[in-house]
Amino acid sequence: MKLDYLSFVRSGPGKFIAKKTGLPEPADLPRFKDRPQPILGPVLVLGNSQGTEDIANQLLAWDGDVRRHGDELDKIGSIIVVLDDIVEPGQTGPIIAELPAAFKKMKKGGRVITVSRTPLEDDPAVNAARAGLEGFIRTLAKEARYGTTANGILVDDDVELTSSSVIGALRFLLTAKSAFITGQTLRVSAEGGGIPTLWEQHLSGRVALVTGAARGIGAAIARTLHRDGAKVIILDVPAAGSALTDLANEIGAIPLQMDITADNAGERIVEELAKRDLKVNVFVHNAGITRDKYYVNMSEDRWNSVIDVNIAAQLRINNALLASDRIGDQFRLVSLASTSGVAGNAGQANYAYSKSAVMGMVAALGPILAERGGTANAVAPGFIETEMTGKIPAVQREVFRRSNSLKQGGLPLDVAETVSFLGSLPAGGYVGQTLRVCGQNLVGR
Repeated sequence: MKLDYLSFVRSGPGKFIAKKTGLPEPADLPRFKDRPQPILGPVLVLGNSQGTEDIANQLLAWDGDVRRHGDELDKIGSIIVVLDDIVEPGQTGPIIAELPAAFKKMKKGGRVITVSRTPLEDDPAVNAARAGLEGFIRTLAKEARYGTTANGILVDDDVELTSSSVIGALRFLLTAKSAFITGQTLRVSAEGGGIPTLWEQHLSGRVALVTGAARGIGAAIARTLHRDGAKVIILDVPAAGSALTDLANEIGAIPLQMDITADNAGERIVEELAKRDLKVNVFVHNAGITRDKYYVNMSEDRWNSVIDVNIAAQLRINNALLASDRIGDQFRLVSLASTSGVAGNAGQANYAYSKSAVMGMVAALGPILAERGGTANAVAPGFIETEMTGKIPAVQREVFRRSNSLKQGGLPLDVAETVSFLGSLPAGGYVGQTLRVCGQNLVGR
């Protein structure tokens, strides 16, 4: 088990053996309960543009201990590098000149974030300067130690750095809620839906529905959305009714027992919402199954059952919802993909197909919903410690855990925090994207 290995390498003898043999020594990642403050300070802000000043002022508004030089500091909690005005690659070096020394001073669980413009320019030099930052931030993530993460925010040219979508992304990536996200870039292509009145209750007044909510990641999502202020509806198959009821009692949620693969599941959800005079603001397609087998031995039934639950049901439900009057303001659709859908995984051809399909679905649905003030995005977990992954053979499980830059599996909470972020008002600026929660798994981008 994960804790056994972690306990071993964190013990005195374990540390000694790990250093001598090169065994991975995963850092203890602080989560929100460990560090509820939005910023791990002091925070060093590098850059020369007006956007740099705007970002620094925002950090000050969050009571951040903002510094513009790191020479006098012994330890640094966060580093933000603002490169929104570079027009050729040679301009990057002087701006990040202080970064190497500062990077060596990072605290445990530190944050490095670049803020730059999306590489969509026709000018080769401008585009090269912008595109180069993706390789740079992914490399920093791989070189980081002690649970530090490194991520990038790409902002389209017509979006101000003071927009709610940029501020929302910055805050999420600075907090401990993003503990298992590293080496990723998040594109901001619209202004966003505004700043929540209370950041820690950013879903207050909103209705969220989670499928597959009885256990595991789905239950973690429901609990987190409830913690963040949402009125939650939890849905799962009748066979999970007992667990669903227990969760409903725990968080005051509305339980719905339903098979989402039924042809009329979408219409039934609409009817349940109408019966309670509710409109849904956040819809989370979490329900999913695996029926693993090498493709050459995979039966038609194994293939079809996974496709039906993991993607076909989502498409039918989406159609019913969009045709109804049960969609609330600032609608956010979040669907669970997987790194298996990014890079493939032996024995999971059906699952990988379905999860790639989810990414394709949100990419097409995002612009459609954007016209109605909504968004569709996906979350792609890597190796997450769940009941399902606990059944993987021990050696294989350890290999999966160590195959990312943070050298450990993530928690269902890590996925849930990301879903909650994508369900927020500021997330209105992210259109049709897939955000990986995988500790920078070594496969795929």
